Amino acid sequence: MAASKLSPTDTWGSTLPGPPSRNNFGSADLSPSGLFAFSSGSSVSVVDSRSLQLISTIPLPPPPGALSPFVTSVRWIPLPLPRDLLSTEPSASHLLLAVADRHGRVALVDFHLRSVVVWLNPSSDPKLGVQDLCWVQARQDSHVLAAISGSSFLSLYTVSGGLFWKYDAGTEILSCLRRDPYDSRHFCVLGLKGLLLSVKVLGDTENDVVIQEMQIKTDFTELLRLERDGNSSSSSPASAAFPLYFARFAFSPHWKNILFVTFPRELLVFDLQYETPLSTTPLPRGCAKFLDVLPDPNNELLYCAHVDGRLSIWRQKGGEQVHVMCTMEEFMPSIGLSIPSPSALAVLLSQSDSTMQTITKLYPDETSSVDFDNPFDFYDESIVVSKTTFFSLSDDGKIWKWVLSAEGVEDALKNASDLDMSIVGADVALPGAIQKKDFSNLEDGLVVTPTNKSRGQTSSSSFGRSDLSFKISLTGQLQLLSSTVSTLAVPSPSLTASLARGGNIPAAAVPLVALGTHSGTIDIVDVSTNAVAASTSVHTGVVRGLRWLGNSRLVSFSYSQVNDKSRGYINKLVVTCLRSGLNKQFCDLQKPERTPIRALRTSSSGRYLLILFRDAPVEVWAMTKHPVMLRSLALPFTVVEWTLPAVPRPGQGGPSKQSLSASEGVAAPADSTSVGSDGSTEETVESFAFALVNGALGVFEVQGRRIRDYRPKWPSTSFVPSDGLVTAMAYRLPHVVMGDKSGNIRWWDVTTGQSSAFNSHRDGIRRIKFSPVVAGDRSRGRVAVLFNDNTFSVFDLDSPDPLAQSLLQPQIPGTLVLELDWLPLRTDKNDPLVLCIAGADSTFRLVEVTVYVYTCSLKNYDYGCDGSLRLMAFEREELRKRANERLPWHENLEGEDCIQKQTHYTHEYSHARLYPSVVSFSHRYSYSYADVVKKGYAARFAFAAAVYGETSEALFWLQLPQAIRHLMNKLTKRSPQKLPSPASGVDEATMLSKISSTGVWAPEARKCDGSLRLMAFEREELRKRANERLPWHENLEGEDCIQKQVHELISVGNLEAAVSLLLSSAPDSPYFYPNALRAIALASAVSKSLLDLALKVVAANMVRTDNSLTGTHLLCAVGRHQEACSQLQDSGRWTDAATLAATHLEGSDYARVLQRWADHVLHAEHNVWRALILYVAAGSLQEALAALREVQQPDTVAMFVLACQEIHSEIVTELSSLEDESESEYASGEGTVPPDLPGLEPGKEEVTAVCEYFQQYQRKLVHLCMDYQPYTD
Repeated sequence: MAASKLSPTDTWGSTLPGPPSRNNFGSADLSPSGLFAFSSGSSVSVVDSRSLQLISTIPLPPPPGALSPFVTSVRWIPLPLPRDLLSTEPSASHLLLAVADRHGRVALVDFHLRSVVVWLNPSSDPKLGVQDLCWVQARQDSHVLAAISGSSFLSLYTVSGGLFWKYDAGTEILSCLRRDPYDSRHFCVLGLKGLLLSVKVLGDTENDVVIQEMQIKTDFTELLRLERDGNSSSSSPASAAFPLYFARFAFSPHWKNILFVTFPRELLVFDLQYETPLSTTPLPRGCAKFLDVLPDPNNELLYCAHVDGRLSIWRQKGGEQVHVMCTMEEFMPSIGLSIPSPSALAVLLSQSDSTMQTITKLYPDETSSVDFDNPFDFYDESIVVSKTTFFSLSDDGKIWKWVLSAEGVEDALKNASDLDMSIVGADVALPGAIQKKDFSNLEDGLVVTPTNKSRGQTSSSSFGRSDLSFKISLTGQLQLLSSTVSTLAVPSPSLTASLARGGNIPAAAVPLVALGTHSGTIDIVDVSTNAVAASTSVHTGVVRGLRWLGNSRLVSFSYSQVNDKSRGYINKLVVTCLRSGLNKQFCDLQKPERTPIRALRTSSSGRYLLILFRDAPVEVWAMTKHPVMLRSLALPFTVVEWTLPAVPRPGQGGPSKQSLSASEGVAAPADSTSVGSDGSTEETVESFAFALVNGALGVFEVQGRRIRDYRPKWPSTSFVPSDGLVTAMAYRLPHVVMGDKSGNIRWWDVTTGQSSAFNSHRDGIRRIKFSPVVAGDRSRGRVAVLFNDNTFSVFDLDSPDPLAQSLLQPQIPGTLVLELDWLPLRTDKNDPLVLCIAGADSTFRLVEVTVYVYTCSLKNYDYGCDGSLRLMAFEREELRKRANERLPWHENLEGEDCIQKQTHYTHEYSHARLYPSVVSFSHRYSYSYADVVKKGYAARFAFAAAVYGETSEALFWLQLPQAIRHLMNKLTKRSPQKLPSPASGVDEATMLSKISSTGVWAPEARKCDGSLRLMAFEREELRKRANERLPWHENLEGEDCIQKQVHELISVGNLEAAVSLLLSSAPDSPYFYPNALRAIALASAVSKSLLDLALKVVAANMVRTDNSLTGTHLLCAVGRHQEACSQLQDSGRWTDAATLAATHLEGSDYARVLQRWADHVLHAEHNVWRALILYVAAGSLQEALAALREVQQPDTVAMFVLACQEIHSEIVTELSSLEDESESEYASGEGTVPPDLPGLEPGKEEVTAVCEYFQQYQRKLVHLCMDYQPYTD
């Protein structure tokens, strides 16, 4: 009987992963929608980061003829959630996961289908394992995957599997890849020896890749020593050759072209534009090596993970790009951990939570009540500046969820008593308080001071970083398998299992499976939720045997060899009570024993225990409250097995009425378990079968403290094997099934003497397990057989030809099976048969065996889908059904407010219909939504985008009101503040003293904090950010750096400092001649005295060279700023062009620069949301509509029109109130506000088309919801 070919969904649905290890390279990724993917062994697991529930585990198929290699890298594709209603089935392209392994293979796994879509390099070199992956957006509709393979190879693949570019770094060892958040075409690569590659992908051909090599100076003496001492191959990936030597970097979310780089013992800030480090900070003494670096999305803070499981927090010093460590937190609390302590493998920061925090801070609610359990509620007693969510992954199978709170203080000089109270409160807040290190000896250390601000105040950006205190809280933990599985045990419920506690009701069947591990812990798996229900540390070594005593106790053993002359063994036997969690050791000898324990066997009732020693007598124990040894059996046993509960009669109908007497159907009386008149039960007879070294078979009965030989009816033919010992046995009255080392399977009926045998043509047999049976089962002879080669088969011994009808093991390719047993939860003959399998890859699987007439097949079994899995399967339909139910409630409501709310609900339901089910609207989000629901369309749309992980879209909606106000200011012709004119006369000494001057005037503007800096467009903000960058480069040396500093000074309008810097060039510098020409031209635009000074200096020093930016600077000197901006944009300096335009251009000239910048961002950088903000700021609202139509988001077009009209009406109302209060420029007619936004007038053809299309969109959505059949369990 061959199993039919199974779909991946059937095969991969119910696997519990083992713990990750350093062989997985700490690979993990967190999607914007909150899906946490990580690798463990040869599998990839996905967890819902909000509820910390395991959603699914996907084993990667092995290469042909080999075992499954370790998965070493995972990366979610950065695609937004699709919202195309025209497709027949919503796409799940955003659930594409790139997975790579140690054999160099790269696969694209569709998580929605849970199958491999395409292999990018199936014929890869097994020696070139993959180190890291990174997605890059080459075009608007295509993504490219970058991969580091081996130690020095960088490759680019298309999603169809084509390799179109490859780079060899030579002797450098490449470590990690990261994509630029400002430009999706750009990514960087870092090597352990300091090589930094800047790569821009413009297409999917070899000529479309632009690469630039840079070198970061770092001390890699330790790396050279490790290379000399190591035994790894020169082609091995970095994490395989040097598992504790990390080089990581991250792009700054606040500043373009800024990288934060960590080597094992130093932190650097690197400027890609200047190709040089801005600062280098050594790791303080006593701190463990760096593991990774994570910049805060909302604050100028850096978080650095260390290899010892700690997290250091670094703040920016002053206005420079220099960071100082201020505190350190524990990510691996020492309380309750095993010895040795587990290691931290990866630390991730939640971007979606940071975006939601930004919305909460921008739209606070003054009246709502406070939810102290909500990590996004900022209205507690202290002034919470930020709350950052982290996820850490450790090698003991735990996923930790932490929230780090940064709190501002009211007064940095609070009294000492308040400080003491703050420290005490911090210790009480977290059970087993995490001890913090104090770095008060560092310069400008943080002042940890409490605060008692009143509720209703939000955090302010004006807080000094020296007035912050940090507190970390553990908010969730997911326990997976804690170590490599060594054995498993399933409970065997029986009538007698309950008799020790009185009564004649059978013990309840529990959906639990016990797993023994190599670390000495016992994990209890609840198969109804596919989760680890408990984990108990019992032994200090490998758990070598494990059995249930009834359904609430476990007995396990381990042993260790003594190193003295006796060479004896210390055997450890422990009984674990799951109800109390107590471990009680018994049979504890004070001296080593001659032989180790070989195996344990417990009776189905849990009353008796057999301890099998290696070359020593077998001991029989009565497992009472205080275990007692009954007898020692000095026979040469090869295998011993207790009888299983007897097969129920057809009239009994279920296991609750099973008679589990060992003598039922045998020569012993049928009522060997008798019931007294008072309902009490007397002693029960149980039996076990055995085989001896010479092949002899036998059965012993145990009743109370008596053990006697039971003589069954022997088979008519000889059962003595001629070619091998009996190595496995299963006994369920009246059948005994045996297997030997030659692969022969024999079975025998002890009541009739009938027997049969066949050869499995496989390796020796290690284990035989009877399947559970209930009343009405057609067959009672189904057995699972585990062979010595770690494969298994399922045979039906009641069939005419068991071998022909067997189910072999093609269903778990590449995975060796260590242990197996049947899940004993069947109560009806229609219930499926489920196998519990412990794999050599540390996974635990449930496999369903479907039985037909003399045929059977396997598929993976999901026993009781948990909540998170139900969300993945049915949430879309459930939300559509709920939408369908709620829509009729509002049909008869009248009024404009009701109509607007129905439009808003339609948008929400479009998310429910079109967004795949990866986000649950949690309790904490409901409180946050209650705060923003009254704040207008933009706030609500930003909230919806943030909930579904669309960070860029959320930032767009947050910046849209500012962009509209910027446009309205231009339309009302408000006169802008002008720069103060320079002095007419300047002293020569004053000019020469301004060589290092970088100051420039900037008007006060609303500051774009955190991630909103990605959407900066206002003149004041652009100029202010340019001014903040100037001090970073003051101390940089080299002519290239000077040329770039001059360019920055001219962009912000500081011509005096630019002239002084140009004149400071050395006479023998090859840059002096072009510097002199530019200095003269710029000085003529400032003042005559400065021009005279420049001429004197240039006349004395003449050189011969030129520079690519000279033409731009000369244009600025003669006032041709529009052309200068065009030249900068043509050369790719878009931010510089915008800064120059913000300084010198007004009105339509500035708008043209912004509009061209928006076209570039949309068509080249593929960032539609950032482009929309620039279009709005430039007044090109029709282009904004066209951009949204181009990306096929009709609902967003309608929402954009609604939001713009609402913001415009608010501004008109504000200006009207100003006009009524006083005579101003608006009353005289100069500042008349247009009644409608230009380009969005109601009569416009484009606006009419948008409205009509959105009406069709709504009708289509309503029909889809109304036509859907509601899902019911």
